[in-house]
Amino acid sequence: AWVHGDPRKVIYPTDSYGQFCGQKDTPNENKTILFYFNILKCASPVVLINLQCPTTQLCVSKCPDRFATYIDVQASYRYKPDQWNYFKQFCKPGFNNPRKSVAQVLRDEDCPSMIIPSRPFLKRCFPDFSTKNGVLTVANQTTFRDGRGKTRNVTDLREAANGINNVLDARSVGMKIFEDYAISWYWILIGLFIAMIVSLLFLVLLRFTAGVLFWIFIFGVIGIIGYGIWHCYWEYDHLKGIPGSDLTVYDIGFQTDFRVYLQLRQTWLAFMIMLCVVEVIIILMLIFLRNRIRIAIALLKEGSRAIGYIMSTLFYPIVTFILIAICISYWAVTAVFLATSGEPVYKVMANQTLCKYANLTCDPETFNTTNVTKLCPGAQCTFAFYGGESLYHKYIFIFQLANAFVFLWLVNFAIALGQCTLAGAFASYYWASRKPADIPLWPLFSSFGRAIRYHTGSLAFGALILAIVQLIRVILEYLDHKLKGTQNSFTRFLLCCLKCCFWCLEKFLKFINRNAYIMIAIYGKNFCTSAKEAFFLLMRNVVRVAVLDKVTDFLLFLGKILVAGGVGVLAFFFFTQRIPVFAQEAPTLNYYWVPLLTVIIGSYLVAHGFFSVYAMCVDTLFLCFCEDLERNDGSTAKPYFMSASLHRILGKKELSPKKA
Repeated sequence: AWVHGDPRKVIYPTDSYGQFCGQKDTPNENKTILFYFNILKCASPVVLINLQCPTTQLCVSKCPDRFATYIDVQASYRYKPDQWNYFKQFCKPGFNNPRKSVAQVLRDEDCPSMIIPSRPFLKRCFPDFSTKNGVLTVANQTTFRDGRGKTRNVTDLREAANGINNVLDARSVGMKIFEDYAISWYWILIGLFIAMIVSLLFLVLLRFTAGVLFWIFIFGVIGIIGYGIWHCYWEYDHLKGIPGSDLTVYDIGFQTDFRVYLQLRQTWLAFMIMLCVVEVIIILMLIFLRNRIRIAIALLKEGSRAIGYIMSTLFYPIVTFILIAICISYWAVTAVFLATSGEPVYKVMANQTLCKYANLTCDPETFNTTNVTKLCPGAQCTFAFYGGESLYHKYIFIFQLANAFVFLWLVNFAIALGQCTLAGAFASYYWASRKPADIPLWPLFSSFGRAIRYHTGSLAFGALILAIVQLIRVILEYLDHKLKGTQNSFTRFLLCCLKCCFWCLEKFLKFINRNAYIMIAIYGKNFCTSAKEAFFLLMRNVVRVAVLDKVTDFLLFLGKILVAGGVGVLAFFFFTQRIPVFAQEAPTLNYYWVPLLTVIIGSYLVAHGFFSVYAMCVDTLFLCFCEDLERNDGSTAKPYFMSASLHRILGKKELSPKKA
């Protein structure tokens, strides 16, 4: 890609001769805009940008600013040379023969038959559309002459105009949004800093509030369901004796108005029974799982305590973000070089639809010596796209897939490195006999060094397995997109099943990899051994895993909503100037929702970054806790390393103090 690619093909527009507009040290250096001889032949801006319009295209220094036709300019060039000098800059380079007949000029496409007022957009000349009293105009005119003896209406360009105006409106909105960012960026950073402080406080305070938050939520759910049961009974009793309320759902059949069913006692009885079943299930789960829930809450508190001792771990996601940004940049640049590594391909562009040479490849240097122009008058050999027939060009799509695979592999490796590094740091906390005295001096940096020096192969192998599955998912999505129009129901069903299966496989592998990296950080064994040991260890504690996972997910989700919602509400009152103290400081914006949404989304991402570290901490401590239970028995030879709170919950009592 680096040898054959040329990103200039993306940066600069290309004229009909395959030359770049605006490229330095070329004849087109000062001609940065692409001009279309007859824009009426182009269907829409999408065609103009992505495909080739069947008309001559030239690089020009500026777009036309007036209406003119070649016929009028040729007739008056003797006594109005300025008009000819202006018009000829939109003709082919070197053409300066106003005496040539109009028919021959238009046939050879030496000059456009007309020019219309235009303005540059996406480095291309588009008609300068405007609306006057609800009427579409160009330079305040509703009609124009096409230079071929016809008077055309501006509405002939409506199809292109609609697309252009929509894009221009979007461009105007984009400029206003950019202005809002330019004015409010300082306050956005302050909002994100507040989100960072709130996230940090939430994690630190979880050691005191984890149990309270969880039990408040559980008893709140029980209370809400209890109220629902009472309300269903009240409705059931209230409808007693009302005519028609004793009918069954089967009697009235299917009704589009759901309120009809609410007039039946049977409906409320069914609701009451379902809520009672849910209530009983929740209560029974709390009774039988109460000890495991207490363990989960104790581990959450222990995780908060561990982060309090190793605060540097909270900022490690920045390293992961930088590594992933490098991977994305490398993939994107390589993909651009691959996509632009073709050679210029020229094709015959014919005005006649029946020309048998239309869309065939041609050589612009020898085209005029062939008989194509005789059989198809007006046909031209123009630049079509970049491609090629060599072995390299035939397999560019395969190379793009290989590039995507490398991208997935590198991203998964960066994530794996972060997980292993954090796991090593938190494991050093758990296995310290005296906390925090026995915690290593620089636990995060030491863990990072171990991961790089000893575990690179294991991390790369785990990332490779995950990348293969993800690449298969990408290929399935591509096939699904390509076959979306097919009527083969079996093919769609098969693709749907495969996509579902590989989605489940990816989720399972992410779970296994995450715990395998923790075991690698603890014991230093290879990936396969660590994955097997982690899997069987989790299976021996499957109920604890399920309880801890759900309790952790709930508390972290609550924390993300709390941080994003709280900072978002504060930002809303600030940017809408509803805080009297800061009313004068708030910037005047075009759209107050621009910085508001930025602050809310940014706060959520900041919270997610902090809480992802916390989730990794809890998972690491849980695996260490399970290992501690299986390896040790509290004796002098095998003392427990778990905290005192976990001792009390398990009813364990050490036979003697831990070894110093």
